Amino acid sequence: MTEYVLHRSSSPATAEQRAEILANPVFGHYFVDHQVLAEHDGQSWGNHRIEAMGTWQVHPAAAVYHYGQEIFEGLKAYRREDGSVWLFRPEANAARFARSAERLCMPPLPVEDFVSGVRQLVALEADWVPDAAGEQSLYIRPFMVASEPYLGVRPAKGYTFSVIASPVGAYYDEPVTLWLTPDYTRAAPGGTGEAKCGGNYAASLAAANQAEANGCGQVLWTDGAERKYIEECGTMNFMFITSDGELVTPELNGSILPGITRDSLLKLAPLHGLTPVEARVSVEALFDGVQSGQIVEALACGTAAVVTPIVGFKAPGGIHHVVRDGRPGPITRELRKHLVDIQYGRAEDPFGWTQRVA
Repeated sequence: MTEYVLHRSSSPATAEQRAEILANPVFGHYFVDHQVLAEHDGQSWGNHRIEAMGTWQVHPAAAVYHYGQEIFEGLKAYRREDGSVWLFRPEANAARFARSAERLCMPPLPVEDFVSGVRQLVALEADWVPDAAGEQSLYIRPFMVASEPYLGVRPAKGYTFSVIASPVGAYYDEPVTLWLTPDYTRAAPGGTGEAKCGGNYAASLAAANQAEANGCGQVLWTDGAERKYIEECGTMNFMFITSDGELVTPELNGSILPGITRDSLLKLAPLHGLTPVEARVSVEALFDGVQSGQIVEALACGTAAVVTPIVGFKAPGGIHHVVRDGRPGPITRELRKHLVDIQYGRAEDPFGWTQRVA
């Protein structure tokens, strides 16, 4: 295990302050007392440490500000009924983090360094992990930025890795209608769609505003070449369930983020009598399937919300209802409950996904 040298904060939150925050943990608003840090000097990773949470001094010419070399991950720590604290598939996040780094010409962080940093921060800040009531958890944000001060288009020669964490309540999981944007795409062939980098999310904001203006909760993204194949929805992966028992999701094609929750649901599918299918799905086939009743449920999935039911799709030509009563389907509810129960230790973990930290 990679050791991160601890430099304790001289002014951590008091027990009373922490209790007040945990009574209503607003997503991404409050942060634990410490952060993980490490630097890459162009040759190797070093200076692994944990220090007080606080602002950084970053040069205005740091490459991240000008050329966008930045990647991140998102995972959670869960408190179980016996008070213990557990992580869910951190090695999978570490592996994706390394792939994102390679795509953006950044030095991959060893999986051991990633997992060790996450584990040591969560163990140190275990008191910040909320109770499981209301699906509260500790949201963990590992990220890496190009920190070398240099103006010039080339891979930077200096990088900073960090892990911060925030106690959170349940994210949005209310049923949503998706907007099929006619104007924007999330990613293009050969682009950075399969990497988890900030630029992908910045580019999605205009379409998200458009969706809201059209009374929809999220965007239904199509491919960047032909604009006819479904890729993702909002900031999550997309799935639907057919009347003949298939759990279908768009196949990974280089433009779609390989979600950890997506992969987990595909593995859980057979336990619910579903056949997992990864395939190219056209907008026409999706809408025809909804209209004919072949598609009976639809859902979005990701770390923050876990599973968000989809009740319909809206395009400039009209709306297509998956369900008309606005309620999530029974299979969607079953899948979500099963995954969440594994994460909180209420169900058996047949895949060895969870690991105790504290």
